[in-house]
Amino acid sequence: MSDTSPEEAPASPENPGFDAMTRDIAEVPAVEVIVTVAVNLMSAAAVKLGLTEEGEQYKDLDEARKLVAALAGLLDASATEISSFHAGPLRDGLKSLQLAFREASLVPDEPGQGPGEKYTGPVYG
Repeated sequence: MSDTSPEEAPASPENPGFDAMTRDIAEVPAVEVIVTVAVNLMSAAAVKLGLTEEGEQYKDLDEARKLVAALAGLLDASATEISSFHAGPLRDGLKSLQLAFREASLVPDEPGQGPGEKYTGPVYG
């Protein structure tokens, strides 16, 4: 066990150091961070919806619901900040995930009650 804290740990390729990570984060525009998080949420939701090659192996609709709702909330909150250039394709992806969720559900939610629909409004297939 080491007596050094994470801030005091020597920098190495495996541990770039807190200062280097802070500097890297400071250089990334907020739009890029938001879009990256949104794409990660979309990818995770697609996996949980069983939309990957492995399909059913990772399907978990409860987890997918949470991810789609988080994505919808993020897009709703940041749409005016990231411009329609970025927001448009992300909204399209969100709608596709919402429709995939509806199709994957044994008992589909009522319109307006699906994941993220409190932010987007009802999604119809």
